[in-house]
Amino acid sequence: MTEDIERQVIEIVARKKKLTADAVTLDSTFSALSIDSLDAADLLFAVEDAFGVLVPDDAAQSMRTVGQVVEGVRRLIAERPSVA
Repeated sequence: MTEDIERQVIEIVARKKKLTADAVTLDSTFSALSIDSLDAADLLFAVEDAFGVLVPDDAAQSMRTVGQVVEGVRRLIAERPSVA
């Protein structure tokens, strides 16, 4: 599951910035990828849609790397109530 989240987030970022997935790593910063505030908002919506989560504004504003996005998604998925 962890690798799937990483792969999906990297693919979303790469697609949004028209890069190859190989060009995006967990250590890639938004700055290095030329992700501005509008790109970040668009990226956030894509991630929320892909994973069925809602990223709180304060968490979104503190994310600066692809790895932080992955970690945030992991945390939100883990916190979801399980369906019996």
